[in-house]
Amino acid sequence: MFKNQTLPIIKKVFFVGFSAFLFSAGALNVAPKSSASPGFFEYQWYPEEGYKKLRYLQSSSERLERATYYFFLRGKERKADISKLTLRVPDYFEAKIKPEKLSLCRVNVGSYTSRTRCLENIPSEIKINENQTSIDITPEKAIPLNKDSYAVVMKIFNPRKRGMFQFQAFSQNVGEIDISTYLGTWNIDVQ
Repeated sequence: MFKNQTLPIIKKVFFVGFSAFLFSAGALNVAPKSSASPGFFEYQWYPEEGYKKLRYLQSSSERLERATYYFFLRGKERKADISKLTLRVPDYFEAKIKPEKLSLCRVNVGSYTSRTRCLENIPSEIKINENQTSIDITPEKAIPLNKDSYAVVMKIFNPRKRGMFQFQAFSQNVGEIDISTYLGTWNIDVQ
């Protein structure tokens, strides 16, 4: 008698569990591909005492795909007017960076209801060293200390090798002579 009463309960539990499995498997197949924006977890190989994480947007994180990178500098991340901005690129980031594919703009940082887009291009001189490990951006007018957000926009093909890459930002403030100030680090992931 006890055996016959537990059989329907076992069947119900099995049916509910199997239905949940099918639903989750179907949801995984139908779910959109994850975006390339920064994830929940972040890895850093050599954490430094003054490390500061900066926000970015990456249109694609797949290897060898065309991607647009937005390296954001929000108002709260700047301490003074910026007359020169330097980006340090890791030497193992094997992508071809061209000056004509780089720009500096005042940007609207996107959210759930709006897209990231440049509001105004800032005329600037852009220089890349031979090893492509340093990008110097000198705007015609200094980037003012205000609440506006600015971005360095880079259009490239992602590198062939996957990995995590740390791009560091340094600024020279108005009136200073060759003194660079650390602004923060963008941690880029290529899968």
